[in-house]
Amino acid sequence: MTTTVVRTTAGSVRGRAEDGLTVFRGIPFAEPPVGEARFQAPRPVRAWEGTREAYAFGPPPPQETGIQGRRGVLNAPDGDDWLTVNVWTPEADPAALRPVMVWIYGGAYRIGHAGSPGYDAQRIARDGDVVVVTLNYRVGTEGFARIDGAPANRGLLDQVAALRWVQENIAAFGGDPGQVIVFGESAGAGSVAALLAMPSARGLFRRAIAQSVPGTYFSDELARDIASALAEETGLRPTAADLATVEPRRLTDAGEALSARMATYEDRWGRVAPTTTPFSPVVDGEVLPTTPWQALKAGAGRDVDLLVGHNRDEFRLFLFIGGLLDRIGDEQAAWALRTFGPGPDGERAYRAAFPGATPGALFERVQTDWLFNMPTLHLAEAQLTGGGRAHVYELTWPAPGSGGALGACHGLDIPLLFGTFEADLGNLLFAQSGVPAEAKELSARFRQSWTSFARSGDPGWPAYDTTERLVQVLDAKSEVRAYPEEASRRMWEGYEFAELPLLK
Repeated sequence: MTTTVVRTTAGSVRGRAEDGLTVFRGIPFAEPPVGEARFQAPRPVRAWEGTREAYAFGPPPPQETGIQGRRGVLNAPDGDDWLTVNVWTPEADPAALRPVMVWIYGGAYRIGHAGSPGYDAQRIARDGDVVVVTLNYRVGTEGFARIDGAPANRGLLDQVAALRWVQENIAAFGGDPGQVIVFGESAGAGSVAALLAMPSARGLFRRAIAQSVPGTYFSDELARDIASALAEETGLRPTAADLATVEPRRLTDAGEALSARMATYEDRWGRVAPTTTPFSPVVDGEVLPTTPWQALKAGAGRDVDLLVGHNRDEFRLFLFIGGLLDRIGDEQAAWALRTFGPGPDGERAYRAAFPGATPGALFERVQTDWLFNMPTLHLAEAQLTGGGRAHVYELTWPAPGSGGALGACHGLDIPLLFGTFEADLGNLLFAQSGVPAEAKELSARFRQSWTSFARSGDPGWPAYDTTERLVQVLDAKSEVRAYPEEASRRMWEGYEFAELPLLK
């Protein structure tokens, strides 16, 4: 076995050669956030003696059950050293100065682990000749509950700490600290958008890729009320002192219990309640001063190249998981249109725009638009308003798994980008029917565009503007066209994300 030793600011680490790359796993970028460090901002990692073997992924942060009925990771180690990074590099040479792509996982801010098989970054690093870093950050109560005696958005602060580690150390792994690109999907994309708005993250990356940005950012008041309901599940107050008496993984049970009954809080929490997701970045005025849309409109991303996009059928994944696909009636569709449609006349607007749509199609369309598509597109618009540059894409290629019922659903871009067709969501989206040749071709195009953007800021299609609104449609036969389509354009101005989902 060929190994390579690299010196970091905290000590030496030993990685090993794997298929033409050198891979380092489980390098701590901060101290374990337990004991006195529980619910606090990440603390610098203490130096170690000798050389640390970096062969295995670090343990995942405490988290709830994954969306496929299992914990969010497989074969994950135990321990408290949650805050670690992993590095795939073609060459651990300080003179190489390759672009650095830093991946932030999704998972509704509730689950996730950089060591999940679906995030094996070897194909991105090898095909694009780039250095790839993946990182763990705190999720759920540990990372995002708004509790007294603790800073808000601890999970985001973990990401900032990891990006600082990259700035200080990545040159030794062959990366260029001046060419750092953050990229993420779903909650990872929401994190990328938040990082664009955070003063503490300024200057830590040059480009950003946000895949399926969710539009949920909590006001401080809303987040504190949700945290109170969460603490009630444990019989404690929503304070760092009280919750620190509870073993970390026991708190995940409280989060799951609250998720199961969030819909009963619709009168207090509004549109957030039906999402069954009690965690999101909090606009606390300090760590995250404003929403990403407000920040970008004011020019916060002016010096950062942005690539942003979404999948055509985002919400279909959640219908499938919930056993609701093809089981939505008109009453359920009417509720969804009233709840998530734009403005007081959202239901009428959607029914007029999509006159032939079934109840299930309307139920899916309005939630896809509200939760992912419109936030994503408005982020691009905000970037342009603030004087920045953006490229936009839409993935429309349908997954072959489950008889094609899932379409271009949420999460499909992950196995396509990483080429991990038989891992995590890839099992659902591909394994039942195999991986067709056009999927492999589209996967290669994904990596080529993403790594080209990392290197030059150009993914291979025109920049977005507010006149033509050209986007790259990613399909078996890709094309550049205007977006959104006329029917969606009618609701465009109705969706405005400058305001937060406030308490009623």
